[in-house]
Amino acid sequence: MHQSKIFSLLLLFVFGCHNKAQVPKERSKPNVLFILVDDLGYHDLGVTGSTFNETPNVDKLAREGVMFTNGYASSRVCSPSRASIMTGKFTARHGITDWIGAKSGTDWRTRNRHDKLLPANYVQALPKEDITIAEAFKNNGYKTFFAGKWHLGGKGSYPEDHGFDINIGGIDAGSPRGGFFSPWNNPKLPNKQKGENLTMRLAKETASFIQQHKDSTFFAFLSFYAVHAPIQTTQAKWAKYREKADSLGIAKIGYEMERVLPIRSVQDNPVYGGLVESMDDAVGLVLKALKDNSIDDNTIVVFTSDNGGVASGDNYATSNLTLRGGKGYQWEGGIKEPFFIKVPWLKNIKSTEIPVISTDLYPTLLDLTGLPFIENQHIDGISLKSVLEGKDFNSNRPLFWHYPHYGNQGGEPSSIIQKDGWKLIHYWEDGREELFRLPSEEKDNQNMISQHQEIAKNLSNELLSWLKAVNAQYPTTDAEFNPHKRKKRLQKLVNKKLLNLEKQRLEVLSPDFKPNKDWWGSQITVD
Repeated sequence: MHQSKIFSLLLLFVFGCHNKAQVPKERSKPNVLFILVDDLGYHDLGVTGSTFNETPNVDKLAREGVMFTNGYASSRVCSPSRASIMTGKFTARHGITDWIGAKSGTDWRTRNRHDKLLPANYVQALPKEDITIAEAFKNNGYKTFFAGKWHLGGKGSYPEDHGFDINIGGIDAGSPRGGFFSPWNNPKLPNKQKGENLTMRLAKETASFIQQHKDSTFFAFLSFYAVHAPIQTTQAKWAKYREKADSLGIAKIGYEMERVLPIRSVQDNPVYGGLVESMDDAVGLVLKALKDNSIDDNTIVVFTSDNGGVASGDNYATSNLTLRGGKGYQWEGGIKEPFFIKVPWLKNIKSTEIPVISTDLYPTLLDLTGLPFIENQHIDGISLKSVLEGKDFNSNRPLFWHYPHYGNQGGEPSSIIQKDGWKLIHYWEDGREELFRLPSEEKDNQNMISQHQEIAKNLSNELLSWLKAVNAQYPTTDAEFNPHKRKKRLQKLVNKKLLNLEKQRLEVLSPDFKPNKDWWGSQITVD
């Protein structure tokens, strides 16, 4: 062969190989793993500021992905927030505005709360006419999986009725019947071993699903019952966090009064610390399953919570400071959440202060996986793909919250608009309003409505107009309201509840504290 021809062929071979190496490997359709934690507060993780709870697995996930430092749940309580994730709609639009099972209307009187208003009626099951995020993925060839807490309706409105091929543990219950240690009472999750940890069991079921479907494409939704009540942990984890609280210095006072109820002001609950760590252990197991099956580089992972940490009412489990309030409250502690998205092939940014909300996750995941948007469905969310890619993003849109109910934790019937760095709260008892500048640590932030009346007026008009446009339901005045009985109830909370809570807090932190029926699993379970 002629020498020049041989040289030409060599050049063709070399450059051909070079060009081939430069062509990016075509990515197969990505998997999605959505991790939703129940009642996890914004400051409950090490990566978001906790010096008490230890969460190395979630912290690592957050650092490998994008941290949305102003990420919000769509509601201050669970069912409405979960419905918004599933539908991509704000609560006033889909109609589930309180946790399913909460009393409303005249039934509210049976609670003996002596409140001024009767809470609004609300939708009590996920509407069938909505195309859920699971149905969107299933309709496009994905295998869909759900494990854990559902709380979006009873039989006929379970996960399998809304697009999930597999349902492990998802029923109407909002908390784990029987607690976090087997035997539990869940017809969708058989008991296998006495003392088995529920959180880890759900993780193992999810990991098994991942292993079985590693060669297909899946949408897996792991919805922990943790860290909801009952607050339970193992004896070993209690001892670890009790010793840690002691080493950090146990505060003499752990509670203060909010408007209606006492609220926890320090993170030093060793039982809760153990429960949070168990959740982190479970997250680590599931993430390991992705890596072990060599699909971690092609799986989008979302991690968030459905509402703020329980700082008041219920179990007084954690403190959300420096944010004000917690689960059930209208302030930042009730709705601001850990909010992380890991897209393995996008590494442009590590964090952003752009305000985002859980309704955004539906269109974002469709966009990231190349699936078509659904007209008239996820209309209260926008895709965050451009944010994840480090591109410009218009963050001036208004965000809306509507909660025409009284929270178990001390929250008041109110609606919220957040826009252009301002947050306005409209209270339904008397029409008063509060205006805050954001971002802020609202504990120390002042109501600025007197200084910015024009801004408040414009935001109020926009909020009320939007609520009217979506046919929002409102609370009504209770004709039997007795202000004297209400005052007496509130005085009792101040005089007795606060002292009892401090006593209980110190008992749990005592070295000779003995487990009781509220977390019996710690005596029969190993980690």
